[in-house]
Amino acid sequence: MTLHPAIIALITGSFFVSYMLLYSSYFGLQILRKWDINSGSELQLRLERKTYLISMIMAYAFGFQLISLFLFIFTADDLCTLFVGAMCAVGTLNVNQFGYPTLALKVLNFLCAGIWLILNFTDNRARDYPLIKTKYLLLLLVTPLILAETFLQARYFLALEPNVITSCCGSLFSTETGGGASQLISFRSIPMKVVFYCSIALTIGSGLFFYLRGKGGYFFSLMSAAAFFVSIAALITVFSLYFYELPSHRCPFCILQKEYGYVGYPLYIALLGGAVPGLGVGALMPLRTISSLKEVLPRIQRRLVMVSVAFYLFFTAIVTYRMIFSHFIMEGY
Repeated sequence: MTLHPAIIALITGSFFVSYMLLYSSYFGLQILRKWDINSGSELQLRLERKTYLISMIMAYAFGFQLISLFLFIFTADDLCTLFVGAMCAVGTLNVNQFGYPTLALKVLNFLCAGIWLILNFTDNRARDYPLIKTKYLLLLLVTPLILAETFLQARYFLALEPNVITSCCGSLFSTETGGGASQLISFRSIPMKVVFYCSIALTIGSGLFFYLRGKGGYFFSLMSAAAFFVSIAALITVFSLYFYELPSHRCPFCILQKEYGYVGYPLYIALLGGAVPGLGVGALMPLRTISSLKEVLPRIQRRLVMVSVAFYLFFTAIVTYRMIFSHFIMEGY
């Protein structure tokens, strides 16, 4: 099973990313200790030349990190036919104890990688690299998470056994199973819809306010993060029913399959595409006092706001369209 092309690509790519992160982290320690932009020493010149290489390496490494999340989900969904009881990625991830922790780390590292790329892009727009220590400190914090993900992912794939009987999404996402999933899907439809549309409205409203006034960046970033989690909860609790047109099917992974037009991929891309720039706006807020960034930073933040708002609107448009035109009707619930 480990000879599956996608598994080989994920494991090999993750090990390469881990190696590049370790190398870059070693260089990052030198940056944090010895970087001095006002110095003309040979060490400073060597650090300045090397930082171009490291930035390029990390851009490719984190770029792969963004792609690997969807490749991992696609692989888990594609392998479901090999396990008894599995109907989608839910069953495949439940084959052993490493599946869901790997997925959780991949989502977290996706967000961290996106924020690092935003910081790196912003830093390259200034003449004096004012964020050089900030982004390498973040790199040192992200590296252990990437290494943990690489370890868990390798353990997950290497521990896959086709003779294991796993559970399907119907048994996991039901009110009888207990746990967090059952509590989530027990929420009633109308209150969840109200919470969802209110969170989206607040995100868009605060984004437009920031775009026009340049104020409220922290609030927009907070609302963007809230909209991300609320949207996932609403997708599982309410909107999935309109895609499946079944009153009890609330799986967040079956919508990735061909039978539903692979609609899950644009939905999750929209959510992550809204969350990353939204969090990036908040991450850049403390840096607005830096003199070399005063002109360029507001433009970057406004672009991030519009990208985030556009992705959340895209997600809202898809689920709302499906809710209106679906043959499934859920009234008074």
